[in-house]
Amino acid sequence: MAINIVAQNKKARHDYEILEKFEAGIVLSGAEVKALRAKRANLADAFCRFIKGELHIMNAHIAHLETAHKHYTPETRSPRKLLLHKKQLEKLHLKIHKDGLTVVPLMIYFNERNYAKISIAIAKGKQLHDKRADMKAKTLDREAKQAMKSREY
Repeated sequence: MAINIVAQNKKARHDYEILEKFEAGIVLSGAEVKALRAKRANLADAFCRFIKGELHIMNAHIAHLETAHKHYTPETRSPRKLLLHKKQLEKLHLKIHKDGLTVVPLMIYFNERNYAKISIAIAKGKQLHDKRADMKAKTLDREAKQAMKSREY
């Protein structure tokens, strides 16, 4: 069950509290799939939005490959449709509009069957004091591990 991670959104875990994760397919063209296989993607500023009842990922950067056809240059940050089951879409739509939560992309990867997938999550924005508490906990944990490591000879 090995997956090949293409791009991760590390900022999402820092800025949001992850409540529930989903796996979705992405509608891509052939050149975009080749670019993903070359790991030419970035999710730093990406977000998800509902357009006409369908979930789309916006602002995800998938670069153009030099080996692709010269006349075919797709938009690198165009909206791309995400493929989910209808019940999952309804659940996401309800959470967004009722509870005021958001949907953020976490990573793009190829699963064991070599399909391009995206991991998305329902998330709640963190306040500044929550971020500070997380950073403090990580620092304390890191220092404890270093102390335990230095005690072992």
